[in-house]
Amino acid sequence: MHIANPIYDVVFKYMLEDNKVAKLFLSAVIGEPIVELDFSPQERTVEIPRRAPESAPLTVCRFDFSAKIKTKSGFKTVIIELQKAKLQSDLMRFRRYLGVQYQDPNNTYFVKEGEKKGKRRQTARPIYCIYFLEHGMDLPARPVLKVNYTVKDAYTGDEFPTSGEFVSGLHHRSWIVQIRELKAHRRNDLEKILSIFDQSNVTELRYILDVDDESYPDAYRQIIRRLRKAMEDPKKRREMELEDDLIKELQDLERQIEKHAKTIADKDQTIADKDQTIADLEKAITEMKKKYEG
Repeated sequence: MHIANPIYDVVFKYMLEDNKVAKLFLSAVIGEPIVELDFSPQERTVEIPRRAPESAPLTVCRFDFSAKIKTKSGFKTVIIELQKAKLQSDLMRFRRYLGVQYQDPNNTYFVKEGEKKGKRRQTARPIYCIYFLEHGMDLPARPVLKVNYTVKDAYTGDEFPTSGEFVSGLHHRSWIVQIRELKAHRRNDLEKILSIFDQSNVTELRYILDVDDESYPDAYRQIIRRLRKAMEDPKKRREMELEDDLIKELQDLERQIEKHAKTIADKDQTIADKDQTIADLEKAITEMKKKYEG
């Protein structure tokens, strides 16, 4: 079966714009059942100038969701921030976006306090961060990494539950999906569904993948159908082609910049060599004068 390649920003965004598909997909990643999912008011796609993959950072897509999650004791609402780095990721940019989430007053809610009628106080919603990385980083070679906080006694090492308001309001959970590590792993449903990003399935047209429909869990077939629909949409195909063209142009520009920088560096090196030669000659002349005068 042919599907659109979700590594493309236009396809990734199209996939998540379907609310049912987004709930399925994000629930699989965080391992918790999302019963309601809304784009938060600060929903956006961020585009940053791209350069060659060898040297330039690039985060193309960013999505903010408000998710209602079913728990053993009821429900909780969290903010899910999802970012997709197409090339080498920029840690400071991730930090900057996360800082915006912590400062946003919309990411809070009011809870009743005490017995007094109408008395409420403002508290923060937990934040979940999901990162899709296309390039290798200084991380363990695993397809999905989960980063969670722990609360321990600094002296005894005893660990305590981390569901408290103070900790969850000031710390966040993260999931890191390393696309390059997906190829070799199909150990559970999550890794199977994330195999939609496996670039070993690309066809002659890079924006189309040839996948085995039967290899995906039945519960997630809706995601495959959504990607199939994107592949069949002439407008989406054209947008993927344009994305390829843009990246190629920017990579060509980067190569020109690198070539120019190398030329300047070679000239600087030549000047430095000449300066060193002159310095060596001056030193030799000085030593000769000392011998002659002596």
